[in-house]
Amino acid sequence: MRRILTLASAIVFVDTVFYAAITPLLPQFADEFGLSKTGAGILVAAYAAGTFAGALPGGWLAARAGVRATVLVGLTLTGVSSLAFAFAPNVIVLDLARFLQGVGGAFSWAGAFGWLVGAAPAERRGEVIGSAMAAAIVGALVGPAFGAAAAASSPEAVFSSIAVATGVLAVFALRTPAVAPEHATRLRDLLAALRQPPVVGGMWLTTLPGLLFGTIGVLAPLRLDELGAGSAAIAAVFLIAAGLEAVVSPIVGRVSDRRGRLLPVIAGLAAATVLVALLPWPNTAWLLGAAVIASAPAIGTLWTPAIALLSDGAERLGLEQAFAFALLNLSWSIGDSIGAAGGGRLGQAAGDELPYMILAALCALTLAGAVAAAATGRTRTGASGAAAEVGRG
Repeated sequence: MRRILTLASAIVFVDTVFYAAITPLLPQFADEFGLSKTGAGILVAAYAAGTFAGALPGGWLAARAGVRATVLVGLTLTGVSSLAFAFAPNVIVLDLARFLQGVGGAFSWAGAFGWLVGAAPAERRGEVIGSAMAAAIVGALVGPAFGAAAAASSPEAVFSSIAVATGVLAVFALRTPAVAPEHATRLRDLLAALRQPPVVGGMWLTTLPGLLFGTIGVLAPLRLDELGAGSAAIAAVFLIAAGLEAVVSPIVGRVSDRRGRLLPVIAGLAAATVLVALLPWPNTAWLLGAAVIASAPAIGTLWTPAIALLSDGAERLGLEQAFAFALLNLSWSIGDSIGAAGGGRLGQAAGDELPYMILAALCALTLAGAVAAAATGRTRTGASGAAAEVGRG
C-alpha cells in the first residue's frame, strides 16, 4: 500500500508541476506571441481539452488492460509533450503540446488513482485520496517556481527534465505490483452511473473547482502583471496558495472519512463564495496576491470529498475504480476548460468582475443545495444524500 501511494503521489506530482508551470510564463508568452486574454485562456485550456479527450479512453484502457498499462501510456505521452513544449517555435505548437499533456494526464490519473483506491481499505478511502491529492497540490505549488526558473534560464532544459522524470516513474511503475481488472465495465454501465445522484454530485463538485481554478489561473497572473508583479512574484503567490491547499487536503480527507463528505463541502463553499467575490476588486499587487492565496485552500477543500463521492458511487455500482477517475478527469476538464477559455474571454470583453461574480453565484447556489441536504438529514452517511442534493443543484 505504501509503495502504491508513493507511486501514485509521484505521478500526479510530476503532472501538476508541468501543468502549473505555465502560470508565471503567461505574461512572457503574451509578450512573445502577442496573446490576448482570450489567446492566453486557450493556451491554458488546451490541457483541460486534452484531459477531456483522454478521460474515457483512459478509464477504458485501465478497465481492460490494467492500471499499470494505463499509467505507462500516460507517462509516455507526458514525456513527449514536455519535449514538444520545451522546443515549441510558436503558439500553435505550444497549444498542441499542452493538449497532448492533458491526454497523458488523463491516462496517468485514471491509472494511478485506480491503482491506489483499488488497494486501499474502504474506511481509509478519503485519507489516501487526500494524501495523493496533497502531492498533486504540492506539484501545483512547485510548478510556478518551475515555470519561473524556465523564464529566468532555459525553457528547453527545464521542461526537458519532465521527460526524464516520466522515464524514472515508468521504471518504478514496472516494478510495482498491480492487480488485474476484476471485470470489464461496459459502456452502458458507465452511462447508467451518470444517472446516479452520488456520481452526479461528485462530478459537479469536481467541475466547480475546475471552473474556479481555471478562471483564476488565467485572470490572476495577467492582472498581477498589470499591477507590476514580476514572474517571481506571481510564482510566489501561487506557490504559497498551493502550499496552504496541500496542508488542508489530508485533513479534509480524514474529516470526510469520519464526519461525512458533506461537512468539508459546506465549509469550503461558504469560504469560496466570499473570497471569489472579492478577487476582482484589489488594485494593488499585494492585495490581489493575498486574495488569491486565501481563496486556494477554500476552493481546494472540495477536491477530496468530491473524489471520494465518485469512488463510493463507483464501488456501489460495481464499476472499476479507474472509471470513477475517468469521470473525475471528464468533469474537471469541462470545468477547467470553460473556466480558462470562458473566463479569459469574459474578462477581456467585460472586465474581470463579471466572470468572478458568476463563479461566486455558482458557489452560493451549490452551498444552498448542500445546506438543504444537511437540514433534511439526508447525509448521515456522508455520501449519498449530499451528492443527491448537490447533483440536483
